[in-house]
This record gives sequence, structure tokens and C-alpha cells, in this order.
Amino acid sequence: MQHETGGGTLSFGGRVPSLHREIGGKGTVLVKTAKAGALEISYEESGPEDGKPVIMLHGFPYDARAFDAVSTRLSARGFRCIVPYLRGFGATRFLSSATIRSGQQAALGADLIALMDALHLDRAFLGGFDWGGRAACIVAALWPERVLGLVSCGQGYNIQDIANAQRPAPPIEEARYWYMFYFNMERGRAGLAKNRDDLCRHIWSLWSPSWAFDEDTFARTAMSFENPDFVEIVIHSYRHRFGETPGDPAFDHIERALAKQPDIGVPAIVLQGADDGVDPPASDDADAVRFTSFYERRIVEAAGHNPPQEAPDTFAKAILDLA
Repeated sequence: MQHETGGGTLSFGGRVPSLHREIGGKGTVLVKTAKAGALEISYEESGPEDGKPVIMLHGFPYDARAFDAVSTRLSARGFRCIVPYLRGFGATRFLSSATIRSGQQAALGADLIALMDALHLDRAFLGGFDWGGRAACIVAALWPERVLGLVSCGQGYNIQDIANAQRPAPPIEEARYWYMFYFNMERGRAGLAKNRDDLCRHIWSLWSPSWAFDEDTFARTAMSFENPDFVEIVIHSYRHRFGETPGDPAFDHIERALAKQPDIGVPAIVLQGADDGVDPPASDDADAVRFTSFYERRIVEAAGHNPPQEAPDTFAKAILDLA
């Protein structure tokens, strides 16, 4: 994928800048790509090149827009902000048509460490929610020497216990997971392919009931769902986590390591939206024992499943506090 800027195509170090984009009139980001593992990852960068790097990762069904306001705040404080589009989203593409379109957790973690390698980042702050929070937790658990600090939203310890995935949860939790069961049926695959915008908008409303997003906000993100691998990646993700479909053998070694449910030994702050409609915070913090370094859980009032977009000051403050 070659992107044009001004007088022609610029290429350096495997990265190609494509365009500058204004964020809320308060700054610009540079959209780039990097060949990383099996992917050409599209990512947005803002802030000084020599700033402390912070990589922020979105989940499903969201995209890099979730971090626009956070990037504005952190880049103004001297951070180098890097916000990738996950596999299956936006302009991120597979380098080979033969690669399995896997959405499994190990793939997300491998993509993140591959991006850090491609950008020659020895260490970085990591922050994310949903799938992105899982990728950040995986790298923090398996490659702690690469992580300066972690901000994990929603589930604090966001590493799937696939071996026990068939163990039923309390009915009130099972009801919130309707979309997972839906995607485990062929009807769900067809529904996502046919009605992806309506379905994802509905999920936003359920998961963030106190977030009054407008249609333009959703539409800017929904463009990322037009990725040709979006449906396949999403379906594989939700089937693999229940053990209903095999993963990519290339990630077997990572899945074996994750099956041991490794502790996270880097400084970490967990943000949980008080109004999260799919993963509401419990009164007891059962995840705290999985963190062996500095750890703090913060409940974010009037926020749901997407804290960086719903409460950007809170998310940015968590990064600043770790720094």
C-alpha cells in the first residue's frame, strides 16, 4: 500500500506517511503504515518524535478515533502518541492472502510486539480497551521488559482463560454476552456482514448508555468496519475464545503461554466505566492479585465501555500518573 503526500510517495524505514489530519482544531496527526509481522499496520502518530512513546489500542467495534482527544492531551505534554488500527480495521492489511484471518488473542499480542519492533521501540507505555486492552495486557505479561506502564480499561486482567471458556457465567452476565453467542452462529456472521453499521451502533448504545454520541461520531469510526477482513476477524475472535474454532498455528506458542494465565508485573492502572453495559465493575476487585507491581483501579463515573473517548481526561491522567 502506497500513500501519496504532496509531491509524491515518501518512504523511510519501511514506513510510509500518507496524510496529515486535524484533530479537533488542536493539532495534527500523521497517518503512517509499518510492515509488522503478517500485516501492514496503519497507525496514526502525533507529538514529538523524541517524546516518551505511548501506544494506544482500540477494541471492537471501535477504531483509532477513540483516542483523538487523549492524543491531543498527551502530545501537548510531550508524548509520542501512536494509535494503530487493529487487524481487520481501517487501512491495516494482511501482506499475504494465504495468512489465516485470525482474531485470537495471541494474534493481537503478536501484532503489538511486531509493531514495536518495526518502529524500533524498545519500551513504551501501553493503553487500551476491549481487544486493544487485551493486546496491551498480553505484551505486559509476556514481554514486561518492553512496557513502561499499562492502562487497561474494562477487564483489568484482560487475558482470556480459553481452557475454561465453556464454564457458564451467572445468567445476568450470560445475557450481556448475547453478541458472542450470535457470532458463534452462521446467522451472526451473515448479520454482521449485512448489518455491520446498525449492529455496531446498537452495541455502542448498550455498552455506553450514558455516552450521548452523535451520528457523525459513529460514522467516522464506522468507515473502519469496511476493511475486507473485518467480518472474518471478528467472527474468528469470538469463536476462538470459546474454543469453537482453531487458532493460527503460528501463535500456538503464545497461546500456550497465555493458558498459564501469567501475572502482569509492570506498573498498571485499571479504568472501569461505572456505566459499562457489558462489563460493569464489581464491588470486589478480583483482578488485583494478578498484578505484581504498582496497581490501582479507578472507577470512571458517567463512562461506559470506551473510557478514552468518553472520559479522555481520565485516560490521559492515568498515563501521566504512570509516567
